[in-house]
Amino acid sequence: MARRAAFGSFLGTAFEYLDFTMYAIVSAVIFSKVFFPATDPALASIGSVATFGVAYIARPIGAFVLGPLGDRIGRQKVTLLTMIGIGTATFLIGCLPGYQTIGFAAPILLVILRLGQGFFVSGEQAGTSTLTMEHAPSKRRAFFVSWVNVGTGVGTALGQLLFIPILALPTDQLLSWGWRVPFLLSAVWTLIVILVRRTLRDSEAFIEAKKDGQLEKFPLRRLFVEYWPNLIRVVLCCLMAAPGSIVAVFVLFYATNTAHISPSAYLGVSLATGLLSTFSIPFWAILADKIGRRPVFAGGLIIGAGMMFPLFLAVNTGNLLLVGVVALLGNIFIMAGQALQLPMYTEMFPTSIRYSGVAVGTQLGYLLAGFAPTISFAIAGTGLNGWIPVAIFAALCLVIAAISSLTSRETRGIMIDEIDDGPSEARRPAAQATRLNSETSATVPEA
Repeated sequence: MARRAAFGSFLGTAFEYLDFTMYAIVSAVIFSKVFFPATDPALASIGSVATFGVAYIARPIGAFVLGPLGDRIGRQKVTLLTMIGIGTATFLIGCLPGYQTIGFAAPILLVILRLGQGFFVSGEQAGTSTLTMEHAPSKRRAFFVSWVNVGTGVGTALGQLLFIPILALPTDQLLSWGWRVPFLLSAVWTLIVILVRRTLRDSEAFIEAKKDGQLEKFPLRRLFVEYWPNLIRVVLCCLMAAPGSIVAVFVLFYATNTAHISPSAYLGVSLATGLLSTFSIPFWAILADKIGRRPVFAGGLIIGAGMMFPLFLAVNTGNLLLVGVVALLGNIFIMAGQALQLPMYTEMFPTSIRYSGVAVGTQLGYLLAGFAPTISFAIAGTGLNGWIPVAIFAALCLVIAAISSLTSRETRGIMIDEIDDGPSEARRPAAQATRLNSETSATVPEA
């Protein structure tokens, strides 16, 4: 069941990031021409990119709904619901008429569908990582849960691969029907994920907690009262996602419009480097199962922060080989954070509020990541040195995430019942002593 949960999580995350990548590409290159008036190209570009970020407004709302729902009725049911919601919204975007057909209704409907995507995405990784973590053996938990984020790299690569031939189409075909094809084909992937997830079941830890009456009627109350320090840690660690959004949208726009690199050529390089670096995720997770989560997570992100500056310098040269080498090196180290974020987050919360804690914490943190491209466009300068403020912003997000992880408790190899004992090191020994006393009193007869 641990393997099956990891596989189902991998497929779902791959689809989530397939959708993420497809939308990032079309918002940077296509949607300003399809869904917005052509009278002001600059405003149309800003509006198009803003629709990419607007989904992140709905994510915290979805987290506050789907997280507690997953802690009350079960992880498996809610992850089925999230996949149905994401798949439906993605398919409908591919069917949506453009501005020339229905006027301002086009961008309005686009925003509504993006809000729907954001709502359901908020419960996707939180639920799948929670389900996988609770099924996995304690000494290999990082390895099993890391496959959730292997799906991130594979989905990103598939999204880029689909759009390489699409972007090579003649402009009229690209804008009329070409960009829609990947969105419509997403229905097939959605069906596959749903069929796999129907075979999963909730973990023994969740079933036992439900049987013993240990589930919280109001999970958010306990989350905010007892576990708010860990919630803040998760929010800050999630800032590591901002550079990914910047690279997916702003760097693509910068490379094609300022450095004059072909969009399809740049996507080809990005595809290769992203896919190759993704294969490092299980190895980072194996290392973390041996030496700990914190050193691997923080070390990888700090080195990745330093690589943001060489990446822009390489893009300025227009040399695709150089861009690929620098991007690959940076990605490999940032993948240490990708590998460890979900194992760390799920181990910060007990079974009764784990889904809520991961969902709320990640989506509040990803809120900045969603608008990171918009922020980048706002702070970028002009010319070949306009990237410097953006690189500083991206690096700063990675450094803050690394520092936050170092303040957390090391959870390598501990059992789920130890996590359930309490949020702090001080409370755990007391809880263990109470459990030991109860066991002793149950086995030693009175004199």
